[in-house]
Amino acid sequence: MATIKLVLGVGVFVAVIILGIGFIPPYFANYQFEDVLKNEALAATYSSRTEDDIKTVVLKRAKELDIPLTEKQVVVNRTGSNGAGTLSISADYSVDVSVPGYQTTLEFHPSSTNKGVF
Repeated sequence: MATIKLVLGVGVFVAVIILGIGFIPPYFANYQFEDVLKNEALAATYSSRTEDDIKTVVLKRAKELDIPLTEKQVVVNRTGSNGAGTLSISADYSVDVSVPGYQTTLEFHPSSTNKGVF
């Protein structure tokens, strides 16, 4: 009986490790990308960069994090003037995850909005 419990325990432990290897990297990359969007929205609210310049920076950072984004998936909206308006950045993307015996698509929708002080 103790041998069966040991084998089942090791099996569950191995299954958790395999699932972690498949699922943790996309979630961690999304967490880092959300931080990038937050910092970019904060910095760009008070700068004179255009929406296309901001989008280029976001796409470059996404590529560094191995996030599959295209230009159409990134939306940058600026209302008002620099420092006095609102800047929002959002992106929608999906990542295919495949572990032995299971395949799924994870949907991510990171976004950030920053209002100017005036």
